[in-house]
Amino acid sequence: MADVEAKKEIIKNAIRGIPDFPHKGILFWDVTTIMLNHQAFQYSIDLFAEQYKDKKIDVVAGFEARGLIFGAPLALALGVAFVPLRKPGKLPGDKISEEYKTEYSTDKIEMHVGAIQPGQRVVLVDDLIATGGTLAAGINLVKKAGGVVVEAACVIELPFLKGRDKIQGTDLFVLVEKEGL
Repeated sequence: MADVEAKKEIIKNAIRGIPDFPHKGILFWDVTTIMLNHQAFQYSIDLFAEQYKDKKIDVVAGFEARGLIFGAPLALALGVAFVPLRKPGKLPGDKISEEYKTEYSTDKIEMHVGAIQPGQRVVLVDDLIATGGTLAAGINLVKKAGGVVVEAACVIELPFLKGRDKIQGTDLFVLVEKEGL
């Protein structure tokens, strides 16, 4: 059985970089290649589950699109509810929303009213933290619903973009760091 650092190295090596996507000069880190490597995908979920198994989590909330990929299996591993945080127009019924700025644009996330109950302990999951805008919006959205954000979790952090600065007051757990823009 691989130790934690060996698992993280397998995960890191399973992520591909795509130059000039979505814009020229951007190096996009594509986590979907993790899912092509069963071991890397399993290790990702295992490391997240280990981080949260004793933190009394009630809800895992995952961001569209790639945060859904890691959030849903994490919720299953923890035996808790999963709440998708979606882009506008994807959820039926009553919703609450939060706008935010990304590296590339302005966007909005939504979740169903009542999906997170007041006082519930929530872990936010996304594939990557860059500037921190998406996670900050998720933190605000959970707070609007009355939930408590225990921590944010990402597969990748781009430390040079200082995304942690935008989510001060919320702990961040990441599996690997990458460079390049």
